[in-house]
Amino acid sequence: MKKESRFQSGLIEELELRFPGCLVLKTDPTYIQGIPDLLILYRNRWAALEIKRSEKEMRDPRPNQPYYVDRLNRMSFASFIYPENKEEVLNEMERSLQ
Repeated sequence: MKKESRFQSGLIEELELRFPGCLVLKTDPTYIQGIPDLLILYRNRWAALEIKRSEKEMRDPRPNQPYYVDRLNRMSFASFIYPENKEEVLNEMERSLQ
């Protein structure tokens, strides 16, 4: 299993524990290039997360990813997430979704 998919599996489990009753949906990367990997629906709010396997991978994001993360963050909450910033992002997401 690739490092990113392993991180994603653990992240989904953590999201479901941290946000009881949430729906975590994986997006289709072939539909709109650059849309974040996960859409999290929680109560009457939502968040989007673009998963990276490491902070180093952030130096070269795929085309359109920064655009969509920024655009979706202005609507609700969106962020890049990787192991090194996971706790910070999840804490910020928790504040945003309350």
